[in-house]
Amino acid sequence: MVIYFTGTGNSRFLARSLAAALEDELVSAPELIKEGKAGDFKSEKPWAFVCPTYGWQIPRTFRRFIMDSHFSGSLQAYFIMNCGSGTGNAQKGIEELCTAKGFEFKGMAEIKMPENYIAVFSAPDEKTAEKLLRIGEKKALKVAELIMAGENLPEKKSGALGKFLSGPVNWGFYRFTIGDKKFRVTDKCISCGKCAENCMVNNITIENGRPVWHGSCIHCMACICRCPVQAIEYGKHSVGLRRYYLE
Repeated sequence: MVIYFTGTGNSRFLARSLAAALEDELVSAPELIKEGKAGDFKSEKPWAFVCPTYGWQIPRTFRRFIMDSHFSGSLQAYFIMNCGSGTGNAQKGIEELCTAKGFEFKGMAEIKMPENYIAVFSAPDEKTAEKLLRIGEKKALKVAELIMAGENLPEKKSGALGKFLSGPVNWGFYRFTIGDKKFRVTDKCISCGKCAENCMVNNITIENGRPVWHGSCIHCMACICRCPVQAIEYGKHSVGLRRYYLE
């Protein structure tokens, strides 16, 4: 079973490629998270968890979802993390998660995909994004071949920098960067409510026709990148930047 976590579509893209190659079931964690549900999953095939990298670690919301969910059948677990630059020492945290859940850790694959974190960075142009998608798809299919063969994924080694990024920097990222105070809506807003609909943690409500953020944002970028009229900005940084969303 392939279970994915996504805000703007990169992980879903990779998960679909994996599920098709493996002829396996595809599950959206955000849909369950939005409903306040944990999963009760059963599969005789290995588990494949696909997610983005948040501060050089697996997203805390996805980790919590996995911890709260029940898994029966296979004990083998593969992790596929997409990123803009790297995953640091994320593998260590995933190994700890697998131990806590009783999984047999079969490895973690790192796949670079188009940057979507426009609260801090910039999304690539369409040509560059398309190139990255094609490369990412090929890597996902290679991962699928290893999963079908029952082999471990190549070990992802991390040096001192990776440990620093996934440790102190990750802590600082959640402590000082993740938040919704900088989000704002412009006069372009058409009161469609898509931002609230797309928020997997139900952090947005529509009040007087405008979105209001309530302090539990996880920075998945779904609201700002999926706004059909680009009416949402993140401080001054996002002004004029290309939005990135993959159906």
